[in-house]
Amino acid sequence: MKKLYIPIILGTRRAGRESEKVANLILSEMQKHDEIETELFDVRDFDLPMDDEGTSLREANPKWRDSIIRADGLVIIAPEYNHSFPGSLKMALDTILEEYVHKAVGLVGVSAGFMGGARGIESLVPVVRELGLAVTFSDLYFPKVHDSFNEDGSPKDEGVYKRIGTFLDELLFMSKSLRWGRENVPNKYHSK
Repeated sequence: MKKLYIPIILGTRRAGRESEKVANLILSEMQKHDEIETELFDVRDFDLPMDDEGTSLREANPKWRDSIIRADGLVIIAPEYNHSFPGSLKMALDTILEEYVHKAVGLVGVSAGFMGGARGIESLVPVVRELGLAVTFSDLYFPKVHDSFNEDGSPKDEGVYKRIGTFLDELLFMSKSLRWGRENVPNKYHSK
């Protein structure tokens, strides 16, 4: 079976963002996996002008568009700001639409607080569902992120690797299942 292509998006432009450490850890673990091909997208690199939004920006961000067309799944790293996810993430996600349909998405919450971004993930679920993504039931949370990593970027809690493994197992199962469906069950989004 060919590798599953599952890109990652880091959903904040904030200066000094701690979620970048989480993104690098997830990227590193996914790159070690025999069944996954991945790359990291950063909303800082998107062309998101403040005077336009939505799918009219599809052509302004061709690398993102093309990666999602090719993708079998997606990982979204969403820091929680004021009980929600960043507006820059919403703008980036909204640049395309039908390209997401019938693909798995794994959600990663990050926060300075003890809940690990759970409230931000709760607010993100209806958005990704509307985009046509299928949300895994194994979310991944990083609470008190500012205290969770060593200076070299490694996690202080070795147990995080087991949690990442569980998260990826579910994402792989759903990505494989949905790939099979896209390839074998004709519908208006994917023709056989």
